[in-house]
Amino acid sequence: MKKTLLVTSLAIAALAAPALAQDAAAGEKEFNKCKACHSIIADDGTAIVKGGKTGPNLYGVIGRPVASIADFKYGESILAVGAAGVVWDEALLAAYVADPAAWLKEQTGDSAAKSKMSFKLAKGGADVAAYLASVAQ
Repeated sequence: MKKTLLVTSLAIAALAAPALAQDAAAGEKEFNKCKACHSIIADDGTAIVKGGKTGPNLYGVIGRPVASIADFKYGESILAVGAAGVVWDEALLAAYVADPAAWLKEQTGDSAAKSKMSFKLAKGGADVAAYLASVAQ
């Protein structure tokens, strides 16, 4: 009886959990909020999205180690995450853009961790991550 209850509870929890949206087309539109600080420039120099230089180039970010763009001046907390060997995937990036400071605190275990990225993308982060994954293929 307990095993059946546990299996049923797990099944209900899985169905109730929100799915990670992955709509690259919606993410491309949502990226307009990001391009004030970020650009997407291919390795060959082709500008996919011209944007600001406050943040790092996001071409190839999915699958890349955190804080690994040479010569970019990252904050101390995100450098610590990168030093731990964390690699960006779509879910991590979506969680990061929703609340960068909270994500860094969780990843580092440091309640004083800070982010240089002050913008929060409360909705659409998974779509932006899907878009960024799609442009580097």
